[in-house]
Amino acid sequence: MSVSCMSPEQKYELITRNLQEVLGREEILKILNERDLKLYWGTAPTGKPHIGYFVPMSKIADFLTAGVEVTILLADIHAFLDNMKAPLDLVKFRTKYYEVLIKALLESIGVPIEKLKFIIGSSYQLTEKYSMDNYRLCATVTEHDAKKAGAEVVKQVESALLSGLLYPGLQALDEEYLGVDAQFGGVDQRKIFVFAEKYLPHLGYKKRAHLMNKMVPGLAGSKMSSSDPDSKIDLLDDADVVSRKLKKAFCEEGNIDDNGILSFVESVLFPLRSLNGKTPSFLIKRDEKWGGNVNYTSYQSLKDDFRDKKVHPGDLKAAATEAINNLLEPIRKRWKDDPELQKLTKQAYPEIEKIVKKKESKKHNQAPSGNGGKSIDVSRLDIRVAKIIKAELHENNPKSYVSTVDVGDASGNPRTVVSGLASYIPLEQMQGRYVLAVCNLKPSKFQGIESCAMLLAASSSDDKTIELLDPPAGSEIGETVIFEGYGSVERDGEILNPKNKIFEKVAENFKINEEGIATFKDIPFKTSKGDVTVKTLKEGTIR
Repeated sequence: MSVSCMSPEQKYELITRNLQEVLGREEILKILNERDLKLYWGTAPTGKPHIGYFVPMSKIADFLTAGVEVTILLADIHAFLDNMKAPLDLVKFRTKYYEVLIKALLESIGVPIEKLKFIIGSSYQLTEKYSMDNYRLCATVTEHDAKKAGAEVVKQVESALLSGLLYPGLQALDEEYLGVDAQFGGVDQRKIFVFAEKYLPHLGYKKRAHLMNKMVPGLAGSKMSSSDPDSKIDLLDDADVVSRKLKKAFCEEGNIDDNGILSFVESVLFPLRSLNGKTPSFLIKRDEKWGGNVNYTSYQSLKDDFRDKKVHPGDLKAAATEAINNLLEPIRKRWKDDPELQKLTKQAYPEIEKIVKKKESKKHNQAPSGNGGKSIDVSRLDIRVAKIIKAELHENNPKSYVSTVDVGDASGNPRTVVSGLASYIPLEQMQGRYVLAVCNLKPSKFQGIESCAMLLAASSSDDKTIELLDPPAGSEIGETVIFEGYGSVERDGEILNPKNKIFEKVAENFKINEEGIATFKDIPFKTSKGDVTVKTLKEGTIR
């Protein structure tokens, strides 16, 4: 159906389908009865875009089909302010990279980009009027409200940078300066949206409507993140890389609640295949002895069959792999055929080139005999964000705790971990807290109880104070801790032999710096939400 033949109610239904929440339904319907809706979606050019970007793009396709005037904001200033995830010298290249890649993505799914408007944030956020409005907002907003608004999006630490507190206010002002009726984003933006509804009227500006997508789990079962290589597929990943990552993806038989593959099929593949009144289809290919091929024309039918274990995870992964590679192939081809785009990628993400060079260098500097020719560095350790479910005193050793710890294993089963922390950390402070765990050490028995991981803790120089490492707020259980310039170990891969003392040799370069940040050779321990820290220690060792 053409947009000219749609009623306001039909436009609203298409605009809001598959969304998790809508704030301002009545206002949207009122506008649709008078004219087409004006809406914007913003993205900060930080990490390399991944297939999770197909989720908002599939909704943008719906918006355009419903006649919405869509603006895509390339929020370069926001990228810099959010813990300097995009240094100033890289922002301009990453902004261009995002624009070109998003256009290529939209073209790959058949969205006519001439209907879109792209705006770079710094084109108006550095003007005198915008700056004055920002100051006016700062004179109205409390620190509590600013911190609360950014809790799900901006890195949260005890001594927050002022830049992170400014972030929600700037995003609220964008609604006024882009001249829109509504803003679209993930449900993780909800607190910022509510903040905008509260504070824009204080400046004499109208309250806007807000449309929210649900968050799509990553391949490891957590939120899809640009900084966790195990949780996402880059838009430029080769077909074999896509296949390998999906084979490793968490996809428990019958599990429909924490399943990134099913969520992607629901949020992207079915909506895209139903555009313009088409009947969607998703083909599961399998041998006749397993029931033969099944073509699903509704997501609910596929979901029900997977829940009832009529569709095997391996068959779902194979079908998703084929579908995702079909989506990515036009984007990959465009990059492969254009040297200027390849050059832009290197300018936007020069650290990727550094990693390649380091890997090449390591080939000429192999580790000592007994380590299989592998280098000894932090890339050998499987360090993850974990959560202590329960901790209790070791029945045979009052100086040790026995903890049940969720480390995000694909099986869903927690691990038992023994730690000698009872003399330093009260038992009540162990309960329910997020920690860092080394998950690929060979299990060892301590006073009769097998420990299947190691909790990382920092120690003062006199060993009188010991504190567990704290991942930043919002980090996901099972999320891989990353180190810039180093790769990450394969999940369920190498188990380190204690005879080779790999952990001990790597840990010699672990320390807490003077800012209380955990580091390896001065490179911060990081999750998708920022740096790993300790509560009070300034300088110390990690063990």
